[in-house]
Amino acid sequence: MARSPKRFIAGAVCPRCAAMDRLTMFTDDDGVQHRECVSCGFTDTQGDPPPDSGELQTRVNKRKNEDDHTVKQVVFFKAGDSDD
Repeated sequence: MARSPKRFIAGAVCPRCAAMDRLTMFTDDDGVQHRECVSCGFTDTQGDPPPDSGELQTRVNKRKNEDDHTVKQVVFFKAGDSDD
């Protein structure tokens, strides 16, 4: 199995043992990325997102835009100006 050399991920924290700078990453010949912790042996595979997952629902894309977005003129007056 041909794969890229293992490289450490600077500043990464292991999700299992919380050790910093102990995670390595490599890519196998199919292009799938793998993470591995050298301290506790944790492994993780990062592949493509599942098909037909669609856009994640957030408060921004679920919200109905019913606000008034018309442009309104703002007029500023100097204090003490009077035409009496």
